[in-house]
Amino acid sequence: MARGSRDYGSILLGSASERGSRQRIRIQTLLTVFIVVANLIGAILAIALSAVGIPQPSVFQADLWWVNFIAVPVYVVVAFVVGTALGTVVVVRDLRWAIRDQKPTAKDARRAQRAPWRLVLIQGVLWGVATVMFTIMYGVLDPDLIPKTFFVVGLSGFVVVAVSYLLIEFALRPVAAEVITAGYGRRKRSGVRSRSIVSWIVGSAIPIVGILLVVFFGAFREDTSKLDLFVGVTVLAVIALSTGLLLTVLISVSVTAPIRSVRNGMKRVQRGEISDDDLVVYDGTELGDLQVGFNGMVTGLRERERVRDLFGRHVGRDVAAAALQRDPELGGSERIVAVVFVDVIGSTTLAAGRTPTEVVEILNRFFAVIVGAVERRQGLVNKFEGDAVLAIFGAPIDLDDPAGAALAAAREIAAGLAERVPDLSAGIGVSYGRVVAGNVGAIERFEYTVIGDAVNESARLSELAKRDPTRPLASERAVEAAGSEARRWERQEATTLRGRTEETVVFAALVSELSDR
Repeated sequence: MARGSRDYGSILLGSASERGSRQRIRIQTLLTVFIVVANLIGAILAIALSAVGIPQPSVFQADLWWVNFIAVPVYVVVAFVVGTALGTVVVVRDLRWAIRDQKPTAKDARRAQRAPWRLVLIQGVLWGVATVMFTIMYGVLDPDLIPKTFFVVGLSGFVVVAVSYLLIEFALRPVAAEVITAGYGRRKRSGVRSRSIVSWIVGSAIPIVGILLVVFFGAFREDTSKLDLFVGVTVLAVIALSTGLLLTVLISVSVTAPIRSVRNGMKRVQRGEISDDDLVVYDGTELGDLQVGFNGMVTGLRERERVRDLFGRHVGRDVAAAALQRDPELGGSERIVAVVFVDVIGSTTLAAGRTPTEVVEILNRFFAVIVGAVERRQGLVNKFEGDAVLAIFGAPIDLDDPAGAALAAAREIAAGLAERVPDLSAGIGVSYGRVVAGNVGAIERFEYTVIGDAVNESARLSELAKRDPTRPLASERAVEAAGSEARRWERQEATTLRGRTEETVVFAALVSELSDR
C-alpha cells in the first residue's frame, strides 16, 4: 500500500515516512495544543457551573475576593507552567528513542505505552490538587460552598482528564505504530468498551449527579427560587449535551479512523494495488487487530499473486490460467495446432569458446526474442529443451488462425535473432496438424505439453533449416492452413525428413518478408 498523508488516520499526524525532528516537533506541538485545549474546556466548564449552573451558594461574595482574583489565577498560571514542564520531561524521557529515530527496546516500548497515562496523570493530579485546595479555601469562609466547590472543580477535572487522554492517545499514534511494528504492542482487548464507558461517565453520569445535587440543594435551601432551579438544571443539561457530544466525536474518530484505513486498503486491493507496504497499525485496541488481520490477508494475497506469477512464468500464462480455473487432471484432448521448433546451431562450440556466464547471458537474450514473438501472437512457449524451444499455437487457447500466427512468429524470430543475438543462429521449423494436448506425467508431478506428428515434423524441419538459418521453413500443411500469411512463403522442395516415411513439401519465408515486427 502506498504511503500517504493519512497513514495514522488523520492528516494532522503526517505520513509514516516522516521521521526525525519533523515528526517530533509535530507530536510535541499537538500534545501542547491538545492539553491546553482540554484545560481550557475544563476552566470554561468550572466557571459556567459556578456562576450559572449552581448559582447558590454564590462564590462571588465580598470576602472571597482574594480566592477569586488571586489564588485561582495564580494557581492556574503555576499549574500551566508545571504541567507543561512535566509533560515535556515525560515526553522527552519516555520517547527518547523515537526522537533519535531508533528502534525501540522492550523497556522503551513499556515507557511509550505508559506515556499517555503519565501525561493524563499530571493533569489529574493538578486538577485534584485544585479540587482539594479550592474546596478548603472556599469552605473556610463559607462551609455551604464545600459540596458545590468539590463537585464543580472535580467534574471539570474529570472532563479534562477524559478529553486529554483521548487527544493525547491521538497525538501519539505514530509512536504507538512504531511500538506495535517492533513487536511490543500488547493490544487491549477491551479498549473500545473502556472509551465508551468513559464517555458515558463524563457525558451522562456526572451531569445527572449534578442535576440531582441542584435539586437537592434547592429543596433544602429556602433562598433558592424556581428560576435558580430551572437555570441550574438547564445549564447542567447543556453541559451534559456538550461534553457528551465532544467525547462521542473524539471516540468515534478513534474508532472510525482504523476502520477507514482498512476500507481504503480494501479499495486499493480491489483495484489490484497490492504493494509491499502494509497498513500502519497504530491502534492498541480490538481495532488494531482488524488492521493486523487486514495486513495478514493482503500478505496472503501478495504471496498468492507471487506464486501465480511464478507458476505462469514456468508453464505459461494461459496454461496457468486454465489450471487455476479447474482441478488439474492427467490426460488430454485432440487439438489442431501449429508448432514452432527453434534449435540453436553449434551450441557445443558456443559453450567451448565462452565462459558459462557468457553462455547463459547469450541464451537468455536468445530465449527473450522467441518468447516475445510467440506471446505477441498469443502462442505458448511450451518447453525450453536445453538450447531448443517448442512453441504451440492453438492450445490451450483457441486461435482463429493458429497456422498464420505460427508462421508470422517464425519470421519475427528469424529477424529478431539476426538483429539482437548475432552470436547465435538457429534453425526454425513450423508444422501444423492434429496433436494430443494435455497434462502428462504422474498425478504428483505433471506438465502441460503436446504430443503428435506435428511436433516431430517441426523438429525435423528445424534441422533442415540450419542450412540457411536466416530463412525459417514450414510444412505445406502449415502454409495451406494459414490465411493471408501464406503469401509471405514460397515452395522450396519436397523431401523425406529424418525418421519419416512420407515426403514433406517444404516452404521457406520470402527474404523480402522477413521482419521482426
